[in-house]
Amino acid sequence: MAGSGELTPQEYISHHLTNLDVGSGFWTFNIDSLIVSVLLGTLMMWIFYRVGKKATSGVPGKLQCFIEMIVEFVDASVKDIFHGKNALVAPLALTVFGWVFLMNLMDLIPVDFLPHTATLLGIPYLRVVPSADVNITMSMSLGVFVLIIYYSIKMKGITGFAKELGLQPFNHWAFIPINLVLEGVTLLAKPVSLGLRLFGNMYAGELIFILIAGLLPWWSQWVLSVPWAIFHILIITLQAFIFMILTIVYLSQASEEH
Repeated sequence: MAGSGELTPQEYISHHLTNLDVGSGFWTFNIDSLIVSVLLGTLMMWIFYRVGKKATSGVPGKLQCFIEMIVEFVDASVKDIFHGKNALVAPLALTVFGWVFLMNLMDLIPVDFLPHTATLLGIPYLRVVPSADVNITMSMSLGVFVLIIYYSIKMKGITGFAKELGLQPFNHWAFIPINLVLEGVTLLAKPVSLGLRLFGNMYAGELIFILIAGLLPWWSQWVLSVPWAIFHILIITLQAFIFMILTIVYLSQASEEH
């Protein structure tokens, strides 16, 4: 698009970083991120359902073997980190890893392919990497934060959770205000760091692909885009893994005594 003279490089980059949204102010919804993330989540559940339904105890097919490797990997990670008994943690970790990975994987689709197709259909803007949208990543991290609060209260009781916030690290009533500030910042930092880490890495990766496509001639883009895409495979997998591991760690901390 930038090379055809329709848009300047600055306009091209701005166009690809603009979401298709509705509403205004706080109640602005990036519907492209919402639709893509829901479709990817539905696709993931459908794949796991089909594999589970057709699973055989004999020689597994390639897809079943791949899914079993993922399930065993996530299960081993949960057993190593979460030492309590909770039927939710392992399925949640598997869902987080698979969903975040698929959202990150959208970054490997050529920059202009889906947005240009959407333009032909009359859709002015389309961003197809939900994890490069801070609203999506922070929503997921807030979901984890709600579970942290829930399990902290469930496992320790309201009194135990309040003592953990008010009597740590200084176990004296006179230090309760200081403890509340320190523990409150630590507690709130968990969802903020969880969401912003994923967003920052994926936004940077998306921006590099857009810069390559917007600033270089079409015949030379592959020189940089292909090596970056190969390296980016490691990034998208690592970010999904980190999001999953931190989710397990935070829930483990919430389920244990200080």
